Amino acid sequence: MRIVLLLFALCFTATPALAARTILVMGDSLSAGYGIRPDQAWPSLLGKQLAEKRLDYSVANLSISGETTAGGRARLPDALRQYKPAVVVIALGANDGLRGLPLAQMRDNLTAMLDAARAAGARTLLIGMRLPPNYGPYAAEFDAAFRDTAALKKSAYFDFLLAPIALDRRYFQSDGLHPVADAQPLILDAVWPHLQPLLK
Repeated sequence: MRIVLLLFALCFTATPALAARTILVMGDSLSAGYGIRPDQAWPSLLGKQLAEKRLDYSVANLSISGETTAGGRARLPDALRQYKPAVVVIALGANDGLRGLPLAQMRDNLTAMLDAARAAGARTLLIGMRLPPNYGPYAAEFDAAFRDTAALKKSAYFDFLLAPIALDRRYFQSDGLHPVADAQPLILDAVWPHLQPLLK
């Protein structure tokens, strides 16, 4: 009898973990943890923070180095079917900008991703990116594309993933593009205020 009760108790206590709602992160190398261990990347730290706060969410980080908004758009439908997320975080666009891809195409991809996530019943957070000033007018239009898309689709919005570290060279790897491990908690701290209201 004791064994039966013990098994029942174990199954009961395991239920919240199995029922955890999912936060799906669709990003590029900045969220995939390029150059550092995957468990050091900010989405992994988010998972640990959610557990520490005893919030019933898990994190599925589907970020891929080199990913563009077109790639994210193509992958998202399968990800939505597999993970059935409660929240979708879209942190894509940096590679579109660095490659000088058409901004109308980037807007269309971001819009389609937000629409797909919403249609699947997920709340959304769009995270923007910035380009160096030497990109000229394209840089300003690039920045506006994120802001305007978030406003149009009524999505939660954080304007710049690297905002807390962008001006401090110590937080970047030798390539000057990818954050080091010590930068990841700062990035998470910047993302959290925009994500927390979505965790209903």
